[in-house]
Amino acid sequence: MSGMLTTPYQEFAKEKLGFEFNDIQLLVTALTHRSYVNEHRKSVNEHNERLEFLGDAVLELVVTEHLYKNFNEPEGILTSWRAALVRTESIGAAGSALGYEALVRMSRGEKQGGDRARQVILANAFEAVVGAIYLEKGYEEAARFIHQHIIVKLDNILETGSWRDAKSHLQEVSQRTDGMTPRYHVIEEVGPDHDKIFTLGVYVGDKLMGTGKGPSKQVAQQQAAQAALEEYAKRG
Repeated sequence: MSGMLTTPYQEFAKEKLGFEFNDIQLLVTALTHRSYVNEHRKSVNEHNERLEFLGDAVLELVVTEHLYKNFNEPEGILTSWRAALVRTESIGAAGSALGYEALVRMSRGEKQGGDRARQVILANAFEAVVGAIYLEKGYEEAARFIHQHIIVKLDNILETGSWRDAKSHLQEVSQRTDGMTPRYHVIEEVGPDHDKIFTLGVYVGDKLMGTGKGPSKQVAQQQAAQAALEEYAKRG
């Protein structure tokens, strides 16, 4: 790959990661989706899935190490906290905040995909970049990156209780606070059958407590429940 084509990636590394890559191709590969290779077989032969495999392991180890060293909680609790930190939504949002989407190489078809598909691509790219940082700079630099963009979210996760199953938690809270069980209703369905987006509302009594959106009713319900929990939290 020519220097002109790699320049945006080197600039991204310096600005967003805080260092330059000696092997910039590692970062380029980390931000290359399989679909791009399929469209450019003559010029590109490597996508980010191997780096994603490595980065996933590093991410889980760093988060696990942090939780083990800083919290004296049972294994089941720590496992739930870790799952909340490394779930697709969390690391996809981190990738989006870093500006990955502008640099991820993907096919024209994937660029036109739905929000959920793009979120998964960004999450996978985040893990792949972790793998690239680990190979380029080692464990400590990879850990610093993970602390800065993932573990920093832990306080909010603990404060809002989002590490728990949101629907179950909301039912407990609504019954304790209002003596009522929450109800979920579809507000809107948009898009073709293969890429439908659902918007659902959760009601406690007659009051709309939160809304959620997702590629399935289950995902939208969880998001709506989480929004309702945050509304309850504001009440104190």
